[in-house]
Amino acid sequence: MKINTTAPNAFAPLCLALAGLASPASAQQAPPARPSVAALERIIETRTPETRVASPDQERITARRIDIVDENGVIRMTLSGRTPAPIIDGIQYRRAFDVAGMVLYDENGSERGGFGTADVEGGMAVLALDHPAMDAVGWRVSPDGEVRFSINQAPPLLREPALDNRLVPGVEAPTRIRLVVAADGTPAIALNDKADQTRLRLTVTEKGHGAIEFLNAKGEVIHTIAPEAGLR
Repeated sequence: MKINTTAPNAFAPLCLALAGLASPASAQQAPPARPSVAALERIIETRTPETRVASPDQERITARRIDIVDENGVIRMTLSGRTPAPIIDGIQYRRAFDVAGMVLYDENGSERGGFGTADVEGGMAVLALDHPAMDAVGWRVSPDGEVRFSINQAPPLLREPALDNRLVPGVEAPTRIRLVVAADGTPAIALNDKADQTRLRLTVTEKGHGAIEFLNAKGEVIHTIAPEAGLR
């Protein structure tokens, strides 16, 4: 969650990466490829992980802020009634609005995502995962009932000498995909060009017809495919 509201899957099992396995199309009848026991043994941390405690230290903890730190003392997670302003490459900037919730940080202490509720009129639920200096993906549930999910193109990483050569936040970059359910219930999936203009939109009309709309650079619908409505 930054000032404003494709990498490999980081959660892919390590054993698959170690095994270097592939599933050839010609071996459809063969058993599925799998890591060897030796490969699994090499990545076992412990066979007796801690999964429960005998009893809680206390039934309830009341605090304005809780920080989780790593072995180097770097704050990696903050749970707070008012989350701290975003830190980007060692500099802290003002947040667009106050948020209560959880913030995630990388190994350098830069904000890389979070979720919570925003202190705007009517209340808003937000969730974001970040590029190094701006939002990458974001979810928003607005007070009027609109639900929006956005995927942003990564901007170039610019450094500013006047800021000790730190990363510049908020560098302009287009939102390439938007998924929206409007306040009136209208669903839409929009694909945008590099100028952040919607050029293709998948939606359902008021009459319940599925439609694909093609738009020009001015945002004007120039062609619609809606077979049920007789548009091809």
